[in-house]
This record gives sequence, C-alpha cells and structure tokens, in this order.
Amino acid sequence: MAYQIKTLNAISSAIYTQLGEQYSVSDDAQAPDAILVRSASMHETPIPDSVLSIARAGAGYNNIPVDACSERGICVFNTPGANANAVCEMVLCGLLLSCRDVVGGIEWARTLKGQGDQVEKAVEKGKKAFVGPELRGKTLGVIGLGAIGVLVANAAASLGMNVVGYDPMISVEHAWKLSRDIRRENSLDALFSACDFVTVHVPLSDKTRGMIGRRALSLCRKGVRIMNFARGGLVDEEALIAALGDGRVACYVTDFPSDALIGLPGVIAIPHLGASTPESEENCAVMAAAQTRDFLESGIIRNSVNLPAVDVAPAVKPRLLCIHENVPNVLGSITSAVASFGLNISDLVNRSRGAMAVSVVDIDEVPEGVRGALVDKAKAIAGMKRVRLLGV
Repeated sequence: MAYQIKTLNAISSAIYTQLGEQYSVSDDAQAPDAILVRSASMHETPIPDSVLSIARAGAGYNNIPVDACSERGICVFNTPGANANAVCEMVLCGLLLSCRDVVGGIEWARTLKGQGDQVEKAVEKGKKAFVGPELRGKTLGVIGLGAIGVLVANAAASLGMNVVGYDPMISVEHAWKLSRDIRRENSLDALFSACDFVTVHVPLSDKTRGMIGRRALSLCRKGVRIMNFARGGLVDEEALIAALGDGRVACYVTDFPSDALIGLPGVIAIPHLGASTPESEENCAVMAAAQTRDFLESGIIRNSVNLPAVDVAPAVKPRLLCIHENVPNVLGSITSAVASFGLNISDLVNRSRGAMAVSVVDIDEVPEGVRGALVDKAKAIAGMKRVRLLGV
C-alpha cells in the first residue's frame, strides 16, 4: 500500500532510513495519510480528513490541536528524548552563563578594540565587573525528571552540584537512570526554598502555565538563578520582572525571548537553540518517521500524546484497528461486528487512556468481499472515531 506524508517544516532526510519506497513525502500533499511537523503552528491549519496521524519531531506539542485531533481519531506523536542531549548541553551552558557575566564580559572586551598595548592592562582592571560564583557546591533544583531532566540532574551532580529533583509522575525507566546522588523533594515549595539554581523541564499545559510565578519566586532564595529551556509560558513574566528588579532573581536564562525580556538586566535571552543541533534534528526525524510508519502499517502506538500505548507485533494478517471513546460496550460491539460476518478473532488488544481507547483485533481471514462491510459496521458503533483494516 502507498502512503503520502506531508511535511510542514524542513525535516531531516534521515526519515528515509525508516520509510520505504511505498512512502511519498512532500510539503504539498493534498490528501496525506500523515503529517510530520517541527515548530509550525497547526491550530489554524485545516487538517484533511485523510490524515491518520501527526508526528511532532520534538518533545513539545503545544503547536498541535491535540483535543481536536482526538475527537477525529487522529493519533498525535511526539519524540521525547530524541533531543535530550542537545537541550541538556544548553542547560549546562545556561548555568555557566548565569554565574559569571560571560556575555557582558565578551561584549565589553569588544569595546577595547584599537587600544593596542593598553588592552591587557584594561582587561586586568575591568574584569572585576564580571565576577560570579562557581557551580560546585551550589544546589540545583530540577523540576521534571523526564529524558532531559534526568540528563541535566546527572550532569550537574557530576560537576559537584547538590541536586534535588521534583517529579511526582517520574517513570520507572527514568527513575532507573537517575543518579543515586540526586535527592528527591516531595513538593515544589520545598524545592524552591532549597535551591540556588532552578531549571524546569515539564510540558506547557493549563496546569503548568505560569507555575514559576509570584508565589514560587517568593519562596526562592534571594539571588536564585532560573533556567527555562522548556517553554516560555511556564514562567510568569510579570512576576519574574518584578523579582529581577528587587534582586530575588539574580539571572533568568531563557530559550524563549519576548519583547518584554530582551535587553532586560539579568536576562539572558537565547533564540530557541535548545534542540538546534544536526544530531538532535536527525534523531527527532528518525523517531517521528518510525512511529508514523509503525502506526500506518500495523497500528502500533508509541509516544502518543493523546492515545494509549499499543505495543503489538507488526500486522501479518488482517487487523481491525479501532480508535474510540473509552466507554462501556464498545469492545463488545466490535467483537460482535466481527462475529456477524462469521470471522474468527485470533488476538485482541484493548488499551485506554483517559477518554480515549484503542482496540486492535487480529482476524484469521477476511474475504475481500466483506472487508468494506466490516469496516462500515465498526464505524457505525456509538463512540467510534476511526476504523481501519490493516494487513490486507
């Protein structure tokens, strides 16, 4: 079967290591089966009825209308961890820049051009204006211990920092990767009050928007330095600017500049370079392409942000893939629909996540003459969002 993939941004050619000859990739596909996107906003972009999945080549997915996609049975993927090392390195850079005024020192040194033999003397006299503390022995608070947060926490500990972490939803996988030197805090209040540095690594949502605001900043030690390489909206800018003004915050390093922050004393605004490495872009593209391929061909779901994980084997026989509301009687209606055509179910997997569920039904054989009728009958089930017959 041939598949069309539409790209909304330039995507690394590494995707072709995952997509075979049956895939056609372009930025102008009119009826694509799937979309690959990086940073382009899709909230005002019409999504064709043909679209079965959207893969974000990156961790954040606030540029995708996830709720609307769920309502239409569109699977939305992201690529957590693919850019983790790139972002981790930028956080370490931010920590160093926030201590000694390296940026200010470089800019000042440029003003010495043309002073000839006097440059060395001017440097020795002027360098005291850019002095700052070392990282070793200071306490770093890491909010969010996912793929990026774990790398940052472990790297900071290896630099001699005391590291405390907060993540009530930490996965078993990430917990195993976390250094035993990292201390766990049971509340954000305790973390804010304990740290000289704070770095945040959580998704932006209605619950996390402005989480570093007036109250959180009031709990921080005077002179705290804050890193934000996750999403700009996690920090309440009005509260931050006030805290910079009264000295509560010594430095704010952000990968998300805004007009209000640019040029403000104590702010280091970086132009969203966190994942801007060729290695990161390639890793994200490969992961997004592999997830798209597995879903289109076999209904396998990994790293979806709106549907449950479905870890099944590749489809080698007819497979009915049903995306539906997580309500009673849907699964029974699906199996009844299959049985009504005298077909035998060889395997069945049902997974749910919140209001959504996915049922994967493997069938021994589906004669060509009943395939369309089977799909139509499944589509007619109350609560059904999307039905596909794979492996035929």
